[in-house]
Amino acid sequence: MPTPDTLKLSLGPVLFYWTRERYADFYREAADWPIEIVTLGESVCSRRRDMKLDDWLGIGRELAQSGKKVVLASQTLIESEADLRDLRRLCHNGEFTVEANDQSAVQRLSAAGLPFVAGAALNLYNPATLAVLARAGMQCWQAPVEMSRADLARLLDDCRDQGLEQPCEVFAYGHLPLAWSSRCFTARRHQKPKDRCRFVCQQYPEGLALRSQESREVFTLNGIQTLSGACQDLRHEIPGMAGMGVGVARLSPRAEGMAEVVTAFDAARRGALPPPDPLALVDAEICDGYWHGRPGMDYTRAG
Repeated sequence: MPTPDTLKLSLGPVLFYWTRERYADFYREAADWPIEIVTLGESVCSRRRDMKLDDWLGIGRELAQSGKKVVLASQTLIESEADLRDLRRLCHNGEFTVEANDQSAVQRLSAAGLPFVAGAALNLYNPATLAVLARAGMQCWQAPVEMSRADLARLLDDCRDQGLEQPCEVFAYGHLPLAWSSRCFTARRHQKPKDRCRFVCQQYPEGLALRSQESREVFTLNGIQTLSGACQDLRHEIPGMAGMGVGVARLSPRAEGMAEVVTAFDAARRGALPPPDPLALVDAEICDGYWHGRPGMDYTRAG
């Protein structure tokens, strides 16, 4: 079973639409961060075409040379034959493991006899499903973002009882991916049709905040994806995660401050994180409700 100092840190794919230069600068810095796994690629919207597969492969090779394990993320919502063609190229990239974020990716990878990572969007809640995917080639799986600590602990116990030893990854930091739609809400906000959006989501490197009438950031709009308004932060839960058998903690990239976030999580797994101070969390509204079996937007350490 993992211990805090052996628990791995992973950097998830950038969920927002950045410029090529911003991606290059970000991953150039990430090469020196104390993380073991980096997931690359466009997992949200196929219209975001600044970065091609060859571009992601180039970044992946550079990161691999710095000692990182590189994974390529598939798109979560497949909507067209063109999306399926891109998926086929991704699955057969010949270099890196693929994170399957929908069942079409699972089918293609399994049929080709290729190992894969099962993304959180696959909604894996029971050992029977995990056993099916393990036989199909799953090497690692991500817990659904709304799964509580207690439910995940029971699931991991059941998996061990059935001999399922594939590592579990938990979404430990970032705006939580909640839903995907065929509509683009960011384009609609700018009164533009989805197929002529002019890529307005690139104006929001951390998404577009959707506030309630009480001015609370309830959601974050990111093109066709809806994220949580608050930023999940489970850095103080790292020892407990390791104790229950979680193998990987995922950190979802944000436009600013990720080096400090990675440093804090690295300190947490080494037992060097100071006691939580809610007043110090000023970079974004913080939440951890789902992990504690409460509404996702809650922050249990507040007050």
